[in-house]
Amino acid sequence: MGLAELSNVLWREREVLELLLFKLEEEQLVLSSGRTRWLAHATREVEVVLDQVRAAELERAVHVQAVAAEVGVDAGAGLRQLAEAVDAPWDEVLGAHRDAFLVLTSEISATAAANRDVLASGRRALDEAMASLGEVGPGTPVVPVQTYGPRGGHRSGAADAGSRARLVDEAL
Repeated sequence: MGLAELSNVLWREREVLELLLFKLEEEQLVLSSGRTRWLAHATREVEVVLDQVRAAELERAVHVQAVAAEVGVDAGAGLRQLAEAVDAPWDEVLGAHRDAFLVLTSEISATAAANRDVLASGRRALDEAMASLGEVGPGTPVVPVQTYGPRGGHRSGAADAGSRARLVDEAL
């Protein structure tokens, strides 16, 4: 395995990381739109790309270890150590890959953190909404309520005592 093959592996990993960033941004758009219908799909796509990232990382580790042995550096060397140990133009190529990885991982971390924040605030809002609806437990008296049926007419139902009409957003 040589430096050219390692560079190709690094390009493929960068492409997968860019795809991960894209999928995270897609997920963020779904979250920010409030249209949660597609959230499960977006999350599943992120998980699929994460599997691809893991495979790419493994491939990179194998190639880095082989090249490290070829150029006489420690087997646990990273791209910086490899770049310092090789001649031009490979030192610049490996350095550019490393810089791109740092930028991509920073963007991925920031986007993933923002998505987690949106999900956490949505979860808190859901918890608050559910708490405001109250709980029906054993022994709670049930009182009849009137609601509208499918054709607009009244129909009877049941609710806990003290219930009042509440509007619950469909996304909850």
